[in-house]
Amino acid sequence: MNVAIELERLQSLHSSGALDAEEFAKAKAKVLGNSGAIPSAANQLRRSNSDRVFGGVCGGLGSVTGLPSWAWRVIFCLCFFGFGFGLLVYLLLWLFIPRE
Repeated sequence: MNVAIELERLQSLHSSGALDAEEFAKAKAKVLGNSGAIPSAANQLRRSNSDRVFGGVCGGLGSVTGLPSWAWRVIFCLCFFGFGFGLLVYLLLWLFIPRE
């Protein structure tokens, strides 16, 4: 279930009086995780050391998104040959994404 939907439901329960402030805070922390922040894919993204051809960008994208790394390679090649920007995007990701 989507985190935003869960937070909306909790807010409506809190507004209607079904949850007091302490219960609402605990439930919200549970939905958001222990740290209170929603982990984003950008924070989890790392260049792969094991699944790599050049820089490990596609392997890292594959591990975060669930799309296989070969599919990311095809996407970058299509963007390069079809639109001309695939290589630039790959190089920028290679520069800015840290290694595992």
